[in-house]
Amino acid sequence: MAQEPAPQAPAAPARPATPARTLLPLILPAVIVGVGASLLLLGVSEAAEALQDVLWQNLPDALGVGRYSVLWMMIMLTATGVAVGLVVWKVPGHAGPDPATTGLEAPVLPPAVLPGLLLATALMLAGGPSLGPENPIIAANVGLTFWIGHRLLPKAPGGLWAALAEAATIGALFGTPVAAALVISEALAGRKIRGALWDNVFAPLVAAAVGATTTTLIAEPTFDLDLPAFDHPGWDDLLAAVVIASAGALLGLAAVYAFPYVHAAFNWLRHPMLMLPVGGLVLGLLGALGGHLTLFKGLDEIGELAADPDGWSAGEFATMSVVKLAAMVVAACCGFRGGRIFPSVFVGVALGLCAHALVPEVHSALAVSTAVLGVLLAVTRQGWVSLFTAAVLVASPTILALLCIASLPAWLLVTGRPQMQLREDGTPVR
Repeated sequence: MAQEPAPQAPAAPARPATPARTLLPLILPAVIVGVGASLLLLGVSEAAEALQDVLWQNLPDALGVGRYSVLWMMIMLTATGVAVGLVVWKVPGHAGPDPATTGLEAPVLPPAVLPGLLLATALMLAGGPSLGPENPIIAANVGLTFWIGHRLLPKAPGGLWAALAEAATIGALFGTPVAAALVISEALAGRKIRGALWDNVFAPLVAAAVGATTTTLIAEPTFDLDLPAFDHPGWDDLLAAVVIASAGALLGLAAVYAFPYVHAAFNWLRHPMLMLPVGGLVLGLLGALGGHLTLFKGLDEIGELAADPDGWSAGEFATMSVVKLAAMVVAACCGFRGGRIFPSVFVGVALGLCAHALVPEVHSALAVSTAVLGVLLAVTRQGWVSLFTAAVLVASPTILALLCIASLPAWLLVTGRPQMQLREDGTPVR
């Protein structure tokens, strides 16, 4: 009789992976994405700045034309429209989707689209249209990261690569991971997530921190306008903060409501070789009206405004604010590839300095930060990013409480309204 085998003890159940064990393998990919995203941003920015020097300094000097004369602004902005129009028309992928339909949360674009998108972005940044690099750079980083990451780690969820790339680029753009953390937290607030919030933001925050650190080490960016310090707020400061933030929100909303109509007007031209050159011509006219400070993305220009807040009258500040806002709308609607956050900051700074010029008793730092807050709330509908950007411009902890209070009435004005972003059928996103 055969001997029966001895019974074996049942295998111990596999221990479920702890959150820490799940998150640790994500650190290295997040670090690589953070460095890569920052280097792409810095590379495009450096190329655009070098081309800008040629177009706006070397070339007009060689021709004996004023660098920022009305004639040169008209020529350069129209020529920029022609150059970007050729890229959109002829380069594979047509430089990505209509910029009026894109925001900070970028779709995953095919790799073939990205060279044209980056070329159109660099030409735009150098040529003077009033848009920033944020939207197209985020889209390029998301596309590259997804394409490379999906091939190296095919089992990783696809959404991971987009989250890492977006966070890394936002961190690199602002020079701090705080902005990325706020954007991610705001995005996750409307979704069902598994586990703790910080488990979900851990890897993107690593990417954002590395992206910000890389940018800081190489380019040393700063948003602080070095305005006079603000201390000891009073009741009159609270009133000024509420009024100026609400005025900024209303000004931004005016542009938001005009956005689909301006977009429809340019779409009537149908072809990019009509839309973009005509848009460039309109931007040249606006530049002639508002002056050369209303050109480009606006970050260097707000430094010039803040360095001499008494150098312009209230009327001149108001003109620059309105012209810059109109130029941003035209640039985004006619097809230039770019984002709307950085030019919105210029609008807010000019509006705040206008308020300070009208009522000198209103502190310049308070006026600037609350105006930027209101404009950004209307244009982006991103509450945390608007608060963060307004706060870092003046680097004053005392203002933060006033900004939080001022954001409440401004948010009541903008919530539920259309956004400065359109669907593919041309209707506003709400």
